Amino acid sequence: MATGRSQFHRFPKHASASEAVFVPRSGARAEDDGYVLSYVHNPDRNASDLVILAAQDFTGKPIAQIHLPSRIPLGLHGSWIAGT
Repeated sequence: MATGRSQFHRFPKHASASEAVFVPRSGARAEDDGYVLSYVHNPDRNASDLVILAAQDFTGKPIAQIHLPSRIPLGLHGSWIAGT
């Protein structure tokens, strides 16, 4: 917001991403120090991947991509609840 710039991450052609969830890194000091998680429908497999991006390098390659055995509906919402 302060700089007025925006960034985007390109997923493969025909892939569809769900609403992203931000997870702060343990010990984070900056508001963008953490991870962005999103379910991404992979049409080649007709299944979903959980894609994890570094929030401070949003345009870079994913930190991890977890292949799930089935498709997660894109309307599914996520939330982050800190441990007790």
